[in-house]
Amino acid sequence: MTFQPVIPAGGIVGWRFLQRTYDAQLDSFSSSTVNERETQYFLENIGNVQSAEDLVSDRRLLQVALGAFGLKGDLDNRYFIQKILSDGTSADDALSNRLADKRYREFSEAFGLGPGEVRKTGLITNMEEIAQDSVLSRFEIAVGDSDETMRISLYAQHALADLAAKDSSADTKWFDLMGLPPLRSMMETALGLPSSFAQLNIDKQLEVFKDRLSGLTGSDDLAQFADEAAVAQLTDRFLARSQIAQLQSTISPAQTALILLGA
Repeated sequence: MTFQPVIPAGGIVGWRFLQRTYDAQLDSFSSSTVNERETQYFLENIGNVQSAEDLVSDRRLLQVALGAFGLKGDLDNRYFIQKILSDGTSADDALSNRLADKRYREFSEAFGLGPGEVRKTGLITNMEEIAQDSVLSRFEIAVGDSDETMRISLYAQHALADLAAKDSSADTKWFDLMGLPPLRSMMETALGLPSSFAQLNIDKQLEVFKDRLSGLTGSDDLAQFADEAAVAQLTDRFLARSQIAQLQSTISPAQTALILLGA
């Protein structure tokens, strides 16, 4: 039986509890029989994968591989995933380079099964990292079964830092964030942007995102999230706004005002 994460409350209170107990809960989750078995199978067999077809034809391997990038929902999209892998990432017209969600490019790049690419399935250190990331992703999904905002917050702790550390321009980092659904959702909520925001022209979205973040933190540069304190501040704002939105759907405006005044 897989260990189920404990989330006793929503919002910032629940988040603080999850932060305090994170290491113990993740360890219990990782060491469950199901997760240990899947990790062992992946590490014992991924080195035999020579092509995109090899990987997608083994459902257990593919489940771990996709899970590491938060793409487990594509487990049954075999031909789509095979195309992502077999195209690689070198060519501008490779499928992963044409998709808004940048996780597909990261997924394809991690295995190196495209034309002229160095195959990475035999690199044990790389594959161990993927196996560990897959367990981490499964833990986040399990947390999300209780509270989706907690799942997004957990994802953001490492994804924002990774994005901040990228050797790319400030605007490119923003476009990458917009192509990562969990981070985009978090940023939109934290900055108080409406659901219709995504319908704007992409350049206008960039302008608004930068203006709102600058108003909140004093800088529009995503490189600021290399600092854990900056990530923590954004996370708290995201959770607070999410909880307020949930409250507004169940209580009167007057009650919401009193809660905000009390906070």
